[in-house]
Amino acid sequence: MTFIEGEITIARPATAVFDFAADQRNEPRYNPRMVRAEKVTGGPVGKGTVFRSAVRAAGRATEMRSELTGYHRPGWLASRTTMAQADIAGMLTFASVPGGTRMHWAWVVHPKGASRLLTPVISRIGRRQERAIWTGMKRYLEAHPQSGGMKYGIDIGRERLDH
Repeated sequence: MTFIEGEITIARPATAVFDFAADQRNEPRYNPRMVRAEKVTGGPVGKGTVFRSAVRAAGRATEMRSELTGYHRPGWLASRTTMAQADIAGMLTFASVPGGTRMHWAWVVHPKGASRLLTPVISRIGRRQERAIWTGMKRYLEAHPQSGGMKYGIDIGRERLDH
């Protein structure tokens, strides 16, 4: 098992950052390793929403299933991700700060099978990859101030807004 955490400040309101991060279908816009992300449950994004996605690792696509296990807009999101190599559970928190939103991530990674032997490497690589992913989201949101809301049809609260 390994623990990965960090934080970043994004110059956007907490609701915009929360909404954008909650919908994993946005991730291919800012994470070049994410090759596909789709929502497989009906209704708006919220607790119980399931996403299926794939990331490119070592030249091949790795399939993942992610479920939002907790959802409190705009304060925090909890999720559980399963893939062949590991199970990951954790939380994103969002706090309004001067100049935007401080987003904190905390993940517990449980490598499976032969991957368990690589736990120290997974820890180092995971920290670097998480920093890169969220820095990509920061750059994207700050460069596209309309994101995180109506322009992209993001689920907000109980309604889906498509404009």
